[in-house]
Amino acid sequence: MRANNKMKKLVVLLLTIVMATGLMLTGCGSSSGGGSGSGKGVKVFYTAPPDDDFKLLLKESLQENAATEGVTFDIGEGCNTVNDQVNQIKDAVSSGYNAIICLPVDRSTALQLEVAAGDVPIIYVNGAPDKEFLEKDKYMVVSSYEQDAGTYQAEYVWNALGKPSSINVVMLRGPLTHNAAIARSVSVYKYFKENGVQVNTVFDDSAEWDENKAKDMMAIVEKTKQPFDAVFCNNDSMAVGAADYLASHGYDLSKIPVVGVDATVGGCQSIVDGKMQFTVYQSASGQGAMAIKCVKALVTKGTAAGLEGLTDDGIYIWVPFEKVDASNAKDYM
Repeated sequence: MRANNKMKKLVVLLLTIVMATGLMLTGCGSSSGGGSGSGKGVKVFYTAPPDDDFKLLLKESLQENAATEGVTFDIGEGCNTVNDQVNQIKDAVSSGYNAIICLPVDRSTALQLEVAAGDVPIIYVNGAPDKEFLEKDKYMVVSSYEQDAGTYQAEYVWNALGKPSSINVVMLRGPLTHNAAIARSVSVYKYFKENGVQVNTVFDDSAEWDENKAKDMMAIVEKTKQPFDAVFCNNDSMAVGAADYLASHGYDLSKIPVVGVDATVGGCQSIVDGKMQFTVYQSASGQGAMAIKCVKALVTKGTAAGLEGLTDDGIYIWVPFEKVDASNAKDYM
């Protein structure tokens, strides 16, 4: 009996060690999803910076669609640095993941991320590295065509102001190295140039996607005492902050359009409340769904060919933007 008891204790100890080892392999503060559907055997790791409104929606969409597609899906803790992200990817590769979905901390570090991934494909979501770092059926992007967002903003503002021949602009950007911040800003200026509108830039700086930093920026703008006709923001958090600041300081927001991107709940509520005037819906649910479909196709078939929105070069999958103003903001809440 004593021998049998010792054997039972040894078996329990071994099982405990095995289970603990398994938990360490899927670590990085991960949460798991997935199922036994047609995506059985597809094991995906997601790495991204800490959550904001949009990143949270994107993460939830990835989880939901992974479960629907039967894909095992684990999430790393929010990365504050490039080194954190590189280490997460290395750990994911050594733990046997088939593919990585990555919202890069810094898109300019794609080469580092790809070296860390080795032969494991990376699907960049909502943040596109330069094209030279992308490759068909290996290093791909699922996002929305960022130039459209800025074009839609400029089109709305120009029409709202009565198509003036000149305009005084405040531009609040996201991080200056982020492709979305660059493309959205450039396309605003490009639209006005193509329509013969002279642009006077009153203020143009990064508020880092942050609502409170946007308020601080608008306080600086106010101190310059320069007139401005519109405030362009690369995302809704900054637009909400800018609009709140202006509303609380006596500005007439029916005459000064404040516009954003993402159509977050906060952004849409600001439109309903008569503060922001316009935003552009970036579908976190659509990007999450297509990212999961893309990795599943790559792992099971070796190619993303045939997926909706795939560009001719096989590198990008674009999820369309949608225009949102007072006439339809409630539909997006």
